[in-house]
Amino acid sequence: MDPNTTGTGSSMYLPTKNEFLIGGKYRLVRKIGSGSFGDIYLGINITNGEEVAIKLESVKARHPQLLYESKLYKILQGGIGIPHIRYYAQEKDYNVLIMDLLGPSFEDLFNFCSRRFTMKTVLMLADQMIGRIEFVYNKNFIHRDIKSDDFLMGVGRHCNKVFLIDFGLAKKYRDNRTRQHIPYREDRNLTGKPRFASINTHLGIEQSRRDDMESLGYVLMYFNRGSLPWQGLEAATEKQKYEKISEKKTGFPAEFAMYLNYCRGLRFEEAPDYMFLRQLFRILFRTLNHQYDFTFDWTMLEQKVANLASSLAAVTSTSDETTATTISTTMVPQQVSTAQMTSTNTVNTVNNGATPGKIGVKPNDGNHQNMKSATGSFLVHLPITSRLLTYAVNELKCKKSTIIVPKICHINVSHEQRKSFREVVIQSNEQPIREELIYLVRAIDGFRRNSYDASMCFV
Repeated sequence: MDPNTTGTGSSMYLPTKNEFLIGGKYRLVRKIGSGSFGDIYLGINITNGEEVAIKLESVKARHPQLLYESKLYKILQGGIGIPHIRYYAQEKDYNVLIMDLLGPSFEDLFNFCSRRFTMKTVLMLADQMIGRIEFVYNKNFIHRDIKSDDFLMGVGRHCNKVFLIDFGLAKKYRDNRTRQHIPYREDRNLTGKPRFASINTHLGIEQSRRDDMESLGYVLMYFNRGSLPWQGLEAATEKQKYEKISEKKTGFPAEFAMYLNYCRGLRFEEAPDYMFLRQLFRILFRTLNHQYDFTFDWTMLEQKVANLASSLAAVTSTSDETTATTISTTMVPQQVSTAQMTSTNTVNTVNNGATPGKIGVKPNDGNHQNMKSATGSFLVHLPITSRLLTYAVNELKCKKSTIIVPKICHINVSHEQRKSFREVVIQSNEQPIREELIYLVRAIDGFRRNSYDASMCFV
């Protein structure tokens, strides 16, 4: 969503950071995301420098939701994994909601981890996710839009804590005093994201607690397999979902099928047995001999990137006149010898498209350098000024003892607003290679900072 438009498509003037001081002390810094009905900005408390999240919604929005959502947050305040609300008001032409600044969403982390979580990470997340939804239910509300974007990790001392957000579509399902449940109804419009919607929601049946829990099951399935069985279909109708749902058993522990079958079997007004569902996954976790040490998939990747950053920082302190760097490691059978992988600033002339069986690279025009391994199995071209990137490519490939790729893999990395994780185009059927290439792109994105485009060719 464009920050200068509303959800309805009408134009909306966004004040500059200097002229828009919210609540007398909060200033906009930059846009960091979009919610169901508004844009989210990084903000700063000018009195103490504290960073916050600021959600803006035009007062002219056709279906304003922020006031309702702010009331929901106030009801949920104090719950574990519920962000703290700092401020809500109407200022200038906006409804403004200010809350704690949280970490990345699960969808962002999923992309960071090559769109696949290990079973350990999925099970550790599932335990907390069930608890967050249970808390909302205990406050007599259902979420109605459970998806991967609505779960976030905290920051600082809360970095291992799961948070649930985006309550714009939440609905009270029972009366606080009488505990009377909302009535069963049909012919309801689809609410929430279709990808994770329950089968009954697709059938037009009023949502209740069972539907949020079913949607959570689909989110977990999505994390474990990288996609859902019905993803990519022209229209994921209830019939198609019924047909595809059997695929949930393929390649999954029985506990996931038990979870979904249990949720699908709940009656409209029935309360889920949260402890039973948690125990399903906890027992599986112990059976697989995992340790609940909060070491998620992204934790290890972040450490790799941090180590790479240290290496790159060390390189920048060396002379730019260095013409070659050779890194030797143990030979791996049937793999490229990393001792032969040489990074050089000397231009190797390669005719554009003239070498049979190889991807043509840009000619030696004075603006690019060509680099290839001594075996000719690795080829890359980057701007001459990108010495850090040249080193990063070589360092990563050497340390990981690159497998010789039998078929062409081509990555195009765009510099547009750091979206490389989602815009990377990879053509390879070999999962280990895909993972290496995506890891390489993450490193490049971390040091490139929108300065240029890069193309890497593996032959």
